[in-house]
Amino acid sequence: MTVLIILGVLLVALLVVVPLLERSSFRISSEQTAKMSRWILPLLVVMIVVQLVMHFTSN
Repeated sequence: MTVLIILGVLLVALLVVVPLLERSSFRISSEQTAKMSRWILPLLVVMIVVQLVMHFTSN
């Protein structure tokens, strides 16, 4: 039952957020996209390391 509630909330949020974003004039330039994209891989590596440390220290 909890999964259905979560899916319902996500669906409603998606139906509300997508039209709002389409109407807004929020645009990201290619320079801003390049700046953000170079941080994604290092942040993912840090996240994996932190999760592994948390997993092995909790047992």
